[in-house]
Amino acid sequence: MADPDFNLLVALDALLAEGSVVNAARRLGLSDSAMSRTLARLRDATGDPLLVRAGRGLVPTPRAIQLRARVHDLADEVRAVLRPAAAIDIAGLERTFTLRASESFIEVFAARLVSRVTAEAPGVLLRFAPRTDRGVQALRDGRIDLEIGAHAETAPELKVQKLIGDRLVGAVRDGHPLMLRGPVTADRYAACGHVVTSRSGRPRDQVDDALAVLGLSRKVVAVVPSFPAALAIVRASDLVALVSERQVASGIAGIATFPLPVPMRDVTVTQMWHPRQDADPAHRWLRGQVLAACRGTDDGVTSEMSG
Repeated sequence: MADPDFNLLVALDALLAEGSVVNAARRLGLSDSAMSRTLARLRDATGDPLLVRAGRGLVPTPRAIQLRARVHDLADEVRAVLRPAAAIDIAGLERTFTLRASESFIEVFAARLVSRVTAEAPGVLLRFAPRTDRGVQALRDGRIDLEIGAHAETAPELKVQKLIGDRLVGAVRDGHPLMLRGPVTADRYAACGHVVTSRSGRPRDQVDDALAVLGLSRKVVAVVPSFPAALAIVRASDLVALVSERQVASGIAGIATFPLPVPMRDVTVTQMWHPRQDADPAHRWLRGQVLAACRGTDDGVTSEMSG
């Protein structure tokens, strides 16, 4: 059986409500002849004449009377499904959003984001999921609503928006010899022991490539999964780490930072979501709040739309 033409449902609603081909045609913006042809198709589809001549007018058949209220409700539902979503009441929104983000992002921005969200939508729960992997399948499956971070992997269908720019800086404990004995040169930097941050456990990163261009190499002593873990180690040792500049911008007790003596690519932090969420007003509002929290703006929705 072929799929039904749902335009017929709207036409039937107009015909049963008006009881006139001419008036139904005017209601739907059709010609009288087009509406007559539509009535003929409806008669074929339902196996019933629906409207029959009575003097100079038309009257509904028993089948049409039986269908009238039901058809009207169905037509209203079809119209509701096919029209743009209405504005939502953010203050009354009750929903859980799952965000997957790095520990450094959570440490720097989560408090600000939670404060913004709870002020506008006290019924919203933000759940920060652990970043156990960096694949995009969780977005496709709907297990997470937003992926936030410096993304090495994406997919053509996913939506991506830049949040902030960042860069890596060197970090050592206060009083570290590297900071006390002259400028931090590439040679002196490479001669130190290093702690590397890598969720995959790889001991090599772009610093090694930059040092290799200069004929230098470094000794990696430890590999940890997050910047906070790296900072904890360097605070209690003579090791050197790379950390997000934004994470240490306001200062961290016991930690000194310095610009790297080798060229490094800047880091772009983005939020990524599946296109099925793109037009959802609540999800759009959430993206605006994340953007505003990162950029320190007050108008989250406006910023999300223009970013």
